[in-house]
Order: sequence, then C-alpha cells, then structure tokens
Amino acid sequence: MKKSGCELLKDPFMNKGTAFTREERRAYQLEGLLPPAVESIELQAERVYAEMKRKSSGIEERRFLMEVFNHNRTLFFHVFREHLAELMPIVYDPVIAESIEKYSEQFTDTQNACYLSIDRPEEIEASLRNAADGRDIRLIVATDAEGILGIGDWGSNGVDIAVGKLMVYTAAAGIDPACVLPVVLDCGTNRESLLRDELYLGNRHARIYGEQYNAFVDHFVQTAERMFPKLYLHFEDFGRADAAAVLKRYRDSFPVFNDDVQGTGIITLAGILGAMRINKEKITDQRYLCFGAGTAGAGIADRVFREMIAQGLSEEEARQRFYLVDKQGLLFEDMTDLTPEQRPFARKRAEFANAAELTNLEAAVFAVRPTILVGTSTQPGTFSEKIVRGMSSWCAHPIIFPLSNPTELAEAKAEDLIAWSEGRAMVATGIPADPVDYNGVRYEIGQANNALIYPGLGLGSIAVNSSRMSDEMISAAAHALGSFLTVDAPGAAVIPPVSRLTEFSHTIASVVAQCAIRQNLNRVEGDVEKLIAEQFWSAEYKTL
Repeated sequence: MKKSGCELLKDPFMNKGTAFTREERRAYQLEGLLPPAVESIELQAERVYAEMKRKSSGIEERRFLMEVFNHNRTLFFHVFREHLAELMPIVYDPVIAESIEKYSEQFTDTQNACYLSIDRPEEIEASLRNAADGRDIRLIVATDAEGILGIGDWGSNGVDIAVGKLMVYTAAAGIDPACVLPVVLDCGTNRESLLRDELYLGNRHARIYGEQYNAFVDHFVQTAERMFPKLYLHFEDFGRADAAAVLKRYRDSFPVFNDDVQGTGIITLAGILGAMRINKEKITDQRYLCFGAGTAGAGIADRVFREMIAQGLSEEEARQRFYLVDKQGLLFEDMTDLTPEQRPFARKRAEFANAAELTNLEAAVFAVRPTILVGTSTQPGTFSEKIVRGMSSWCAHPIIFPLSNPTELAEAKAEDLIAWSEGRAMVATGIPADPVDYNGVRYEIGQANNALIYPGLGLGSIAVNSSRMSDEMISAAAHALGSFLTVDAPGAAVIPPVSRLTEFSHTIASVVAQCAIRQNLNRVEGDVEKLIAEQFWSAEYKTL
C-alpha cells in the first residue's frame, strides 16, 4: 500500500474517511486531513442513509449516493447491502434511466470507467491499462449504449448503465469492486438532441455500423481477454442489430454473457417455471406469445424454446408453440425485414384464415389464443382489458408479464391485470410493483429483474474461472430460483422478492459452478463452496 495523505483519501477503493484509526493516520500522513473523530463504518452508514432520506426525489437520492460511491466504495456498498431492496430501484432501474439522460450535463466524475472511441481504436490497450490502474480485472460490463433500457440510444452517456450493473454485481454477489471495470464503446449516436448539445461528452457523429464497428468490437474483446486472462465479459444494452451477433461471435471462445439476449430470458423463464410450479402445469403444454421482438423479446423466446426441448418436445413441436408480434404485427416468414433471431419463430400465413388482419397485438392474441403473454415492446397500456379477459376465457391462469421499463413504458399495471382476470392471472413485471389486494387475497407481484440472476451467474463462472458460459449453466440458474418460491400460499409470486437477492446469488453461483465443473469448463479445481467464499468481498474496512 504505497499511497498516503491526500492521494490515499482520493482513492475510492482504499479510502475509509473518518474510519481511519489513529495509527493509520500517523502511518499514512493523514494527520490534520480528517476531523478528529474516529468512527465505525456503521455510524458512517447511518449518516449516509439519513442524509439520503432527506432528498426530495429518486434522482436526488441517487446523485447523493453516487457522491459516496465516488469517494468511498466500501461505505457505499455497506449502505447498499443494508438497504438492498429499497435502494435497488434508486441505484439501478428505473432511476438510472434519468441519470443516463442527464449524464453529460451533470458530469462530475468518471467513476473509474473506461471510455473507448471507435475513432481511435489504436488507443484501446492503453485505455484499458490506464483505467485498470494496476488492478486485477475479473469482470467487465461493456456497452455500446444503443439500446439502453427502454430509452434507446444515449451514446457515451450509456456508460452509467455499465457502472450501475457492476454495482449490483458487488451488492448481490460480493464481487470485489476493485476487480471490476465499466467500459463504454463509443461508436457515435443517432440521437440528434445529443449531437446538438454543447455539453454532450461523446463522439459527435452518427453511429457507425458494419465492418468498422465489428473490427472495433473485436479489437476490444481480443485485447481485454489478452490483458485480463481471468476475465468474465458481460455485454449490456447493445442495439438490436448487433447484440445477438456479438454474443454469438464470442460465446464459444470466451466466458461472455449478454444480459439483454440471455439475462432477460433467464429471469422470464424462471418466472414461467414458477407459475408452472404454482399451477401444477407443464411448460410443454403452453402457447407463448411475445409482444416486442427485439433483442430482449427474441432472446426470451429462444430461452423458453430451449427449455421446452429440454423437457421433452422436439424442435418442431416446440417451435409450433411460439408466436412473436412486433411493429409489423404477427411475424410471418415471408416478411423481408426479419432479424436472424426473429426468423426461426416466424409463422406461415397459411396457418391463419385471416393472416392479413393480424397486424396488431389484439388481433394476434385472439387468433393465437396464447396462455403466456410477455411484453418487451415499450408500448404502454397495450395489454388491454379486452386482451386480459380474452386470455382468462381460454385458460385458467393466464401468465402475463409486462416487462418493459421504465415505469411509463410498461404494457400494463399489475393491479389491472389482477382485476381484469378476476385474480387468476400469474403476473410478473419489469419494474417494482406493490402487492395487489383483490377479493380478500394479497397478490405478491414478482419483479422479472435480471439482477436476481446475473450476479450469481457471474460469481459462479468467476469462482471456477469457467472457459465459457454454456446453455446448461444458464438453465441451471433459471431453475435455481424455484427453491425460493412459496408455491402453496394464496397470491404467491412467480418470482421471489429482490429482498433475498444475496441468497439467490449464492445459490445460483453454486449450481452454475457445479454445472461448469460437470462440463469440464472450469479452469480452477476445488470445493465449490470454498471457491465461491474466496471470491466474496465484504463491505467492511480492512486494516491497512
């Protein structure tokens, strides 16, 4: 530990603020640089939480917490873990969306992120080295920021999503914050308001695609994997045209994961499996319709499709149970604008007597008669009363998941879905939702929050230094959440609560690591529980 004095106080990974002991203050030239009191982390955390609660809005609360994060990582995560369920929507989604929109105009600190420009690919290695600053990087969250949450292309402002995602990894799974690195791949932006904004901090040109984009991403991936040989690489919020393609390019070579393509699929599958346990039904008997067939929608369909095959259906039998609806209406195989991920689920027009009329969600629902309806459309209010009552007429417990976020983009409200289905719908939402009281029953609403899955998935892979992330590891993660359900309770949620996130993460890490070992993907030997414990970082001050 070579830092001392003001340099030490400015290091967020080492700074303890008023918790530096008298001995540490003498040894590291801190005398006179701090108030006389020596405080415990518990007292510091009490002060931080009380001050946060005085703020007038979620975004003000987040800004204050980010000030703490910028100066003292340990204190920030101590507070975050103490109030995990309360702070998740403030630190991450949905409040982070507003933070991203205002990132450039309110910029004060880089938060130890790495900013890579498509205009200067020759600087990638130096940039990664500078940002790592000698730290042993085990986890990178990288985004090109074209598909941020439900708000789209935000250019270099999107670095905030990588910072936020890594916060959740640490709070939920104990990943050491000194071993993580947020990265933004700035390929330009097509958002005119950013290009016209004199305060915008990113590249001031239209977004670049094609060969130059692919070469830039490849240079980054290859360089990062070479520089950090134990790296787990998480792709986040890439655009519809590139997300699945980038994942496919590297998934057989490196331990990589895309939360939009895979993570949303895992947590949605977990919710569907939860509904199956509660209703005592089989997933292989369901008809699945997704509204919104972009990166997330197609990724979810693929994950549920793979699960149906794993549970006994042939590929052809499983595929016959899937329908995707996008801006064109129900997707048909003769459409010329289908993405590679949509095409396997496109239907033949000959299947429907009124195929030409299936140009909107309502028409598609009544033609298909699905038992599962998932929304990733960012089209608010589209899961109408007519649709919900229709589904309730042909199945006992319609499974309806309006997953779009933030709040104003959700396809429906949980309380409406419960009322319109007369208490029979199995509901999960993409944003936090309060319990719904209906006819004397309190319905707990599960949140299809990827944070229930990806921290444990990453921890399991990192613990055994897995050579790649397999489908079997992902499926094991989805099934692991089922053990936390209270299936016999009236109004039981199909997804367990975020308040138990640290428990989920440990359980998921264990089953994922064990699966990696069974598949001979581990590059570290040893007892799984011990390996996981060795990776777990505690938000407590260490003696210098």
